[in-house]
Amino acid sequence: MANRIPRVPVREQDPQVRAANFEEVCHGYDRQEALLEASRCLRCRKPRCVEACPVGIAIPDFIAALHEGRIAEAAGIIARDSSLPSVCGRVCPQETQCEGACVLGVKGEPVAIGKLERFVGDWQLENASGAAAAAVPRNGHKVAVIGSGPAGLACASDLAKTGYEVKIFEALHKVGGVLVYGIPEFRLPKERIVAREIEAVKRLGVEIETDVVVGRTVTVDSLLDEEGYEAVFIGSGAGLPRFMGIPGENLNGVVSANEFLTRANLMHAYDARYDTPIHVGRRVAVVGGGNVAMDAVRTARRLGAEATIVYRRSEKELPARAEEVHHAREEGIRFRMLTNPVEVLADERGWVRGLRCVEMELGEPDESGRRSPVAKPGSEFDLPCDVVVMALGTSPNPLIASTTEGLRTDRRGCIEADAQGATSRPGVFAGGDAVTGAATVILAMGAGRAAARAIDEYLRGKETARTE
Repeated sequence: MANRIPRVPVREQDPQVRAANFEEVCHGYDRQEALLEASRCLRCRKPRCVEACPVGIAIPDFIAALHEGRIAEAAGIIARDSSLPSVCGRVCPQETQCEGACVLGVKGEPVAIGKLERFVGDWQLENASGAAAAAVPRNGHKVAVIGSGPAGLACASDLAKTGYEVKIFEALHKVGGVLVYGIPEFRLPKERIVAREIEAVKRLGVEIETDVVVGRTVTVDSLLDEEGYEAVFIGSGAGLPRFMGIPGENLNGVVSANEFLTRANLMHAYDARYDTPIHVGRRVAVVGGGNVAMDAVRTARRLGAEATIVYRRSEKELPARAEEVHHAREEGIRFRMLTNPVEVLADERGWVRGLRCVEMELGEPDESGRRSPVAKPGSEFDLPCDVVVMALGTSPNPLIASTTEGLRTDRRGCIEADAQGATSRPGVFAGGDAVTGAATVILAMGAGRAAARAIDEYLRGKETARTE
């Protein structure tokens, strides 16, 4: 019977209204809608959704508890594996992970696992967020975590639950990493969701210190040798933007998506109460096709610009979430597919006046399996714009690796670590975007959790060796 109930639609802001504000697009489920959607779950004996979840949430179990109205129990089930359910329910690519594996999706629509997780997470924030966490006896060991993004928060949470004294060191003045500087308010509310999720982590006993640039203020070696930490987890993310290397990239009006989104999100440039400069002009071209590109182009639209995505492959190859592309189209974003910039054009004052592009066609698949774009001869054209935002991916800042002797990195500058997060330096672990390059929140959380387990095993092994 469950598979005959259609998927419960999610209420959203009207596109014409939301394109001019930064309020959350998706309103989520109310209690009645959530319980109805939960009734669609088949409670599979071998739940493929759990296998597809990077942190291994017991999805059928939490949905079963929710369906029966036991929401607090559902929240407890999720909390065993995820410390950020309200965040993950909003920004995880469920369509390629848990929902993509749901058997109901074979012939119909999968269970809306992400929206149900969001409902339970939000219920927890509203009804039990002030509750003190159960006291865990401390085991006398100290661990330092570098970075307060999803990888660092997940690692710190799991270690604190295991009894470790954990301190997070954050370079910026606000806690949350990419959750606060990268993802826009209209997808992930900062005060209502992110700040409260972080407070829940603090209630586990995790200490957080901001404005600490590891590699300058302190180093990995000083944390280990002078400050009494027995292990360090590096979850510093990937904040170094990439550019195309084409003529004109140094013109006024060319910015990285990182800078553009940080000004808007972390520094509230969209809010008239803040005096944060951000230049959008009348026309913005965002180069790229991932989720960051969608965030940047939708932010530009909300700041009043005519906004266009410029992407060198076809829509089928867009790496962004289908939901984000759908929302962008609803909001009036223009898409120039199979288009590649070759030069940024300047006006007489040295500011951007346009983007010279060539049309592309898809050739043979590259090493990733996607068909490589090839320029069409004689297809050059100019796209008028005032601002160009480069959303071409990021790599880790080299500061930590360059100040930590013996810490190996790959050719992209990513820290080399095994599946458990162990690096070339004993006692130093790493995970998330610092290891993989820019990826998803949930994959970073999975890496943080894996590293927490490895750190526990490492320190227990050292303690055993000392007592023998």
